[in-house]
Amino acid sequence: MSDHKDTGGPLEPEDSAAENGRTPRKVIGTPPQTGTLLAAEEEPAPQGAGDELDEASAKRAERVIASLFLLASASSVAFIAYYIGWSGRNGGMHGIDRALESNLWLGGTMAVSFLAMAIGITLWVRRLMTSKQIVQQRGDLRSDEPTRQAFTEDFLDGAEDSAITKRPLLRRTLLLAAAPLGLAPLVLLRDLGPLPEKKLRSTYWGPAVAKAKAGGKKGVRLVVDGTDKPLRASDFASPGGMITVLPEGIHHADHALNEIAKAVTILINVPADKFKPAKGRENWHVGGIVAYSKICTHVGCPAALYEQTTHHILCPCHQSTFDATDAAKVIFGPAARSLPQLPITTDDEGYLIATGDYPEPVGPSFWERG
Repeated sequence: MSDHKDTGGPLEPEDSAAENGRTPRKVIGTPPQTGTLLAAEEEPAPQGAGDELDEASAKRAERVIASLFLLASASSVAFIAYYIGWSGRNGGMHGIDRALESNLWLGGTMAVSFLAMAIGITLWVRRLMTSKQIVQQRGDLRSDEPTRQAFTEDFLDGAEDSAITKRPLLRRTLLLAAAPLGLAPLVLLRDLGPLPEKKLRSTYWGPAVAKAKAGGKKGVRLVVDGTDKPLRASDFASPGGMITVLPEGIHHADHALNEIAKAVTILINVPADKFKPAKGRENWHVGGIVAYSKICTHVGCPAALYEQTTHHILCPCHQSTFDATDAAKVIFGPAARSLPQLPITTDDEGYLIATGDYPEPVGPSFWERG
């Protein structure tokens, strides 16, 4: 008997081939047949799941899950209560001294809420729902009427199997747990950042100068940030230099870190022949040594870069540029106004001193509306 090789001809229909007990031939270009997503033969449900769980065990699981949902609800309410109420005391949660406390409370309560709800839903699925096999046949993507009807029936069966209608305690406690979580974003959106109100209209320079004058002095000394050493004009005589200074004694003030953040000042030595003092501020400098707020008037970044050749002060965040020779006016970038200038002079011992506070609010321009 000679071998025969099929080289063409019509293909045998798959149904006919299946009836004859042979595997149907695969047509070139068709995807491989994978059958159903899950085996058609049902496997036994896991121990203790769905119908295999007696009602007494189901009731115990229900109480545990409901307790977790109640814990999630209480944690969400605690988050909102702390954010609105308790965090507003003692300077609010936005102060540097309260940052750690607020992060622990807000992060902890929200984490407990999400964790309790997640564990509750997981236990619900594992302990109170059945583990029926789901078979999905391949077919046309377009759903016909019988398919839609079958989906409706499956959906209703699933709702009944989930016990969402059978166990009202779980349904109600789940809704109770989810409601505060839905309100939390609304509470957070109301405060994208604390309004400074009138806190930025004055800095520690004002009370420090007033205290110094009450003691018979002309003003408060400028001290170098980091060393707290007072600075003589002769110590800063080289043109082109820049240094960060603060009012003397600020580290002993209440809420010192917040006060330092507002009062931080840059001292620049501009060549006297190039310096153009603003009208009414002719005596606010010492031989070209001038003081400006270090807080950029755009969004509050530290304007800490200085070009000695051009005498430009730069903010590295958004490239706002200020002219140190001309009252720190804006010459480039998104900043809307000049850096506030601090009036300075020297005392009888030659130390640089401030004779008053900034005449305008420091920081971003939009904060002035606070």
